[in-house]
Amino acid sequence: MNPAPRSARTDLGAAAPVAPGALPVIGHALQLWRRPMAFLESLRPVGDVVRVRLGNWPLHVLTSPELVHTVLVGEAQQFGRGRIFEKMRPLFGNAIATADGAFHRRQRRIIQPGFHRSQIAGHAQRMGRNAEEMAASWSAGRLVAVDEEMRRFALSSVADMIFSGDVGRRAVEEVHRSCPVIMEGMLVRTLMPKALDRLPIPLNRRFDAAAARLRAIIDEVIEEYGEGDRERQDLLSLLMTGRDPETGEGMSAVQLRDELITILFGGTETAATTLSWVFHELARHPEVEKRLHAEVDAVVGDRCVRVEDLPRLTYTTHVLNETLRLHSALVFTRKVLSPVTLGGVRVAAGSELAYSPYALHRDPGSFRDPGRFDPDRWSHTDAGRLHRLSGFIPFGAGQHKCIGDSFAMVEMLVVVASVAARWRLVPAPGTTVRELPAGIPMPDALPMIPQPRR
Repeated sequence: MNPAPRSARTDLGAAAPVAPGALPVIGHALQLWRRPMAFLESLRPVGDVVRVRLGNWPLHVLTSPELVHTVLVGEAQQFGRGRIFEKMRPLFGNAIATADGAFHRRQRRIIQPGFHRSQIAGHAQRMGRNAEEMAASWSAGRLVAVDEEMRRFALSSVADMIFSGDVGRRAVEEVHRSCPVIMEGMLVRTLMPKALDRLPIPLNRRFDAAAARLRAIIDEVIEEYGEGDRERQDLLSLLMTGRDPETGEGMSAVQLRDELITILFGGTETAATTLSWVFHELARHPEVEKRLHAEVDAVVGDRCVRVEDLPRLTYTTHVLNETLRLHSALVFTRKVLSPVTLGGVRVAAGSELAYSPYALHRDPGSFRDPGRFDPDRWSHTDAGRLHRLSGFIPFGAGQHKCIGDSFAMVEMLVVVASVAARWRLVPAPGTTVRELPAGIPMPDALPMIPQPRR
């Protein structure tokens, strides 16, 4: 499936080729601003390591899945988090999404028990009931804003995991309010020169205000819980009382707040955006939709989805994987900690690397006919090899792989099966769905009409 590594074509120590189209002063910033998805895909033919300029900020973009695996897994200790994660600190602080080194490992050890499969199984039962209620609230023939419904459901699922009862309601309402502002701001601030971060332009003001509101509300929720509250059976209580098994250390209130904000956003956006695209792709591919409905009918029938159903939803899982492949995170970064040679290109310490899951997942060297929505590519006998070697990294890889990946997959399977058991979702007449740049490119709107299946 994979060709020989393209990196072998580059002479040792050669300079990385520069992406075409750089403008004076601003470099490639205008291309990234106007057409980020197309620009990142256009780098693949240029080379395995391509130099991109954003103002006076040089960036080396990795286009080869082999090199991305080297950076994330094979030689991960030589690379730090990078610019994107530094730019996220005004919102996430020093949480697991932005931390590095020994502190990141400590945080992961404390948080990991909250995402154990036994915990996820309990959450899955609530997800099933909530998904059934959501699907039952729709009316045949009445328009549904699917993207908004999926965001509400995903946020409610994560909030149910974190908070007990109504105590976290204000935080959930603030995430609903601030999420679009923050997701837009995160992408734009990542691409802006660092000197512009503090300028009082409207986008910066909106982003900073939304981040400040959310951090203040989470602080209030933590204080309301009270230190060491062991009565509530939720993730917040588990984290408040959690200790690192190696050091016995716990988390401060500030650190706890940073982790909760990270989990709220990380657990909402990937699932909500992916679910929106799932229903869009099913509507565009009726033969795929028919097979998925047949599987859901055979496994689930007309009852609520149960945890034990999920391993049997194999074709539904293939549909999810194919949606994650085509609709992935746009770009991530790493910082070079010591001089390294990648694909024959010598990269100095302190340099910034970037890689695009979105572009990697559309590489014809890894995926045959990559623009085609084909869930069957995941059902072949070599699908496991395809998953490992193709650069398919919807949740990242290595030591920084998303800690909530299993939770997200269970959540998405439950929603797709619950909706498919009851409805076909048909695009609203005259609708053209556009892909908007964001951390994960999202549909600009997704109005659909439920048609009853039974």
